[in-house]
Amino acid sequence: MKVAPDTVDCHLHGMDANAREYLAIQTFYGQRRARRSRVPYLHHIDEGLWVLRALGASEQAQRAYCLHPLVQDDDERATAWARALATGADLTLPPVDGVSDDPRVLALALDYRETANAALSHRPDLKGPEDIALSTEPEVNDMLRADKVQNYKDFIRHHRGTHPRSAELERYFRSWLARLEVPSEQVTRWHAALEQLHSA
Repeated sequence: MKVAPDTVDCHLHGMDANAREYLAIQTFYGQRRARRSRVPYLHHIDEGLWVLRALGASEQAQRAYCLHPLVQDDDERATAWARALATGADLTLPPVDGVSDDPRVLALALDYRETANAALSHRPDLKGPEDIALSTEPEVNDMLRADKVQNYKDFIRHHRGTHPRSAELERYFRSWLARLEVPSEQVTRWHAALEQLHSA
């Protein structure tokens, strides 16, 4: 796993706040917060982008990361986006609606959906890292690293030991991070940095 040399300088303003994809997820999430923790959903995007920059991930990976919540649980939208890409449809029109003007970004978001959804926490045969298949796209695997690092941070802070599936979720996150080759020491350092992003 590569880590950018200027990790300590990563911050929320590294990505253009006017990027189509970031504006799309801002609109999608609005002011919504997680039910149990009350953390704004948008923190998942902001903190995940920080991790992506720490990894030295591409701009397309960062833009696709912004879009992954739009398709991860929406079969209809994912199917429509895939069809639009396959047919070379105008991305400014439905069903894409201009959330991105880059077919590669949309393809990465769809690949992320497929890879992540194949190894969800409730999958009964998910026992360890060997049960997780990664993407053939390195950019998607960087997106997965950002997602799991960020979600694990929130799990530790708000749910570890109190969530009804705490033990199962702990194993899930550890399995994913091991499969993605993110050392536990790196996870700890990134978690400490992420805690500072919204403390002001």
